[in-house]
Amino acid sequence: MVSEVFGIDPGGAGLGALLTLVVLLILTGRLIPRRTHEDAIADRDNWRSAFLESEKARRVEHEQVEELLELAKLGGHILTALPHPGKPDEEEVTADARMDPAPRTRL
Repeated sequence: MVSEVFGIDPGGAGLGALLTLVVLLILTGRLIPRRTHEDAIADRDNWRSAFLESEKARRVEHEQVEELLELAKLGGHILTALPHPGKPDEEEVTADARMDPAPRTRL
């Protein structure tokens, strides 16, 4: 099945060679304990769920920002449509001017 591992034929090797092979596999990180592997998988799953939650929150935030931008554009249009005081085409308003030109009567 496996012809060579690190240049050693495992079928024709003795017990010392196999032990050395296992130690080399552990030192190079190709052979890890089951518990370490299970911890790595659990950690990966935790990060994945945290990422998915974060992406869901980011999408909601993005939608809210789009709504706020639309409201800001509307506010900008309203502000630009308002008359600009001091322009030559505007009527000058004095302190004596009133909204109701009728004289006030006392009761």
